[in-house]
Amino acid sequence: MIKTVLEENGIVTVIHNLNLEHPEMAVGVRVRIKESDLPRALKIVEEMESAWEHEPATGSTATQKVLIPIDFSDQVSKATDFGFHFADILASEVVFLYVYFSPAFTISSNNDMSTYSISDSELLKKILSSANSEIENMTKQIHDRIAKGELPNIPFSFEMKEGVPEDQILDYCKKNTPSLVVMGTHGRKLTNELIGSVTAEVMEACVSPVFAVPTLMTMQSPEDIKRVAFLTNFDQKDLIAIDRAISLFGPEDVEIYFIHASDKNVAWSEVMLAGIKSYFANHYPQLVTNYDLLNANDTPEFLNNYMANHKINVLAFNSRRRNIFARLFSPGLAYKMVLHSDTPLFVTHV
Repeated sequence: MIKTVLEENGIVTVIHNLNLEHPEMAVGVRVRIKESDLPRALKIVEEMESAWEHEPATGSTATQKVLIPIDFSDQVSKATDFGFHFADILASEVVFLYVYFSPAFTISSNNDMSTYSISDSELLKKILSSANSEIENMTKQIHDRIAKGELPNIPFSFEMKEGVPEDQILDYCKKNTPSLVVMGTHGRKLTNELIGSVTAEVMEACVSPVFAVPTLMTMQSPEDIKRVAFLTNFDQKDLIAIDRAISLFGPEDVEIYFIHASDKNVAWSEVMLAGIKSYFANHYPQLVTNYDLLNANDTPEFLNNYMANHKINVLAFNSRRRNIFARLFSPGLAYKMVLHSDTPLFVTHV
């Protein structure tokens, strides 16, 4: 099956039987391809695996979606700008997802005594009424902005779910597989952390790419994205993730900085970097690329200066094992750049 699909896509394949003495015994085979076809073949095989693992939802449509989780905070406006911009590029519709929480009981304190009261239906009605009012106001604002040409004329809709925000967002993504999730790094409750708990959870476990918009971002609009830094460990699947980033940001419009960090000056890193440079020179001749090897022990100030000096607009990286923060929360480059930067983040999960 793999051989057939690859050959249908113009990739020459050769089947190599592992048991040459008794080929009738099915002990396994290898599908061999040319080295130059590897990035494209990996992408095709991954799509095949995804199709086999996930049966299509009953009654689902082929319409692509860009998901924007909201909580009606000030961050929603920034996420809306980027969400509509990327939806226009991806030919997708926009879905706003609002998750509300209805407590089973309320607590009131009087001196040293706390009283627990079972929540009634009136509380739920107030929550839903407030949410519907916010949705109505937001819908009017978006229509006004579309009429003024501030947003592309993209179909959009709202969905409301009851539960824990990160759980409902991840559940929606698992069932609907949106092309992209666009969300703020913080919700209504700001903390001292540069990435809020909901966004961190979604970035770690989401099946779809995530574009996170920082609270203190200085970039004014999506059109200002001119330079994207991609953190790479020279993993083969990084090539697929980079392809996705290029398709989203546009090879004619952006300049890509490939960054690899190591705590040792290893000659092999230079070889791998040269290989990536050759690949992108052949496959994206119009793409402007830069390559840097940095020291993983560099200080946050140095990394901040690097981002500022090169005017990086977006920091991108791939998290193929769904454990992004277990990997980032170690004394390495990604940890420092993410936690000490107000640059938007683009995270893929190849």
